[in-house]
Amino acid sequence: MKMFASDNNSGVHPKILEAICDCNREHVLSYGDDLYTKKAIEKFKEVFGDEIEVYFVANGTGANVIGLSSLLRPFEGVICAETAHINVDECGAIERFSGSKLLQVPHNKGKITIEVIRKTLHGLGDEHHTQPKVISISQVTEFGTVYSIKELKELADFAHENNLLLHVDGSRISNAAAALGCSFKEMLKDTGVDLVSFGGTKNGMMYGEAIISFNPELSKNLKYARKQGMQLLSKMRFIAAQFIAFLEKDLWRQNAVQANSMAKLLEEELKSVTEVKFLSEIQANMIFVEIPREWIEKLQEKYYFYVVDEETSLVRWVTSYDTTEEEVMDFVGYIKGIR
Repeated sequence: MKMFASDNNSGVHPKILEAICDCNREHVLSYGDDLYTKKAIEKFKEVFGDEIEVYFVANGTGANVIGLSSLLRPFEGVICAETAHINVDECGAIERFSGSKLLQVPHNKGKITIEVIRKTLHGLGDEHHTQPKVISISQVTEFGTVYSIKELKELADFAHENNLLLHVDGSRISNAAAALGCSFKEMLKDTGVDLVSFGGTKNGMMYGEAIISFNPELSKNLKYARKQGMQLLSKMRFIAAQFIAFLEKDLWRQNAVQANSMAKLLEEELKSVTEVKFLSEIQANMIFVEIPREWIEKLQEKYYFYVVDEETSLVRWVTSYDTTEEEVMDFVGYIKGIR
């Protein structure tokens, strides 16, 4: 069965597997004091510049929890969309481990705006109220939309003008950069983002994320937070080696472009099917559509995917770096065959 449920379900890119095997041939120092970790950090500095700090962790929840915790005191809060991964899919991890409150705001197809953020900025200085400190956004959002460079800069400027910080949950950060046709630096550092959870698992890696700080003064205690948060891996080279291969020769972009283009192909091929109603134009590699309820069970007999809203029959289809045109066309043909 080929799945369109999640890019987490895809395998590992052969070049990533090769990098893991290559770093497995000898003994090296542990806990990041190895040549692979040092080289991976240098690779990130080639991408973003020298004035950054990089901390490798095991997974996306770890990156979000450790990264955000390093920026917050327990009486401070994180402004995020009500659909945000940190709010919906991380089992209250931020609130448990940081002691900080999530301040949920309404979204427009996954995005939040300055207007809704501004409404949370009340009670500042009042000891009875949680004090907003960080704005956290997802890029790509949980609804498959992508913040433009202009939108990111506006959010960062607003944050800094109001003594706030901007965090980006970048589990699909490669798909966003590929969709915008820009570099990571242009999308993140140059717009004023303070901290990013930089993911690769959904784009061909086996596991692992990087917390990247663009303001070392803000993250000076991050290494302690990582250890205390059980995210300091002894054999860190197996994460670092993956990122070396991921960043070399723009493998990340090659993978992301493939995933994004397959989602776009699926959209183009289904535009003429009137029963398929798209939530929005496809920007990255996630597709949200409403389909007839009676289609779902039949489609899932061959292609597994998630149902987002049973009442409206809103479903999510996700393409991956290894999704092929043949597989997309087979899926389209199967859809058209059950009409």
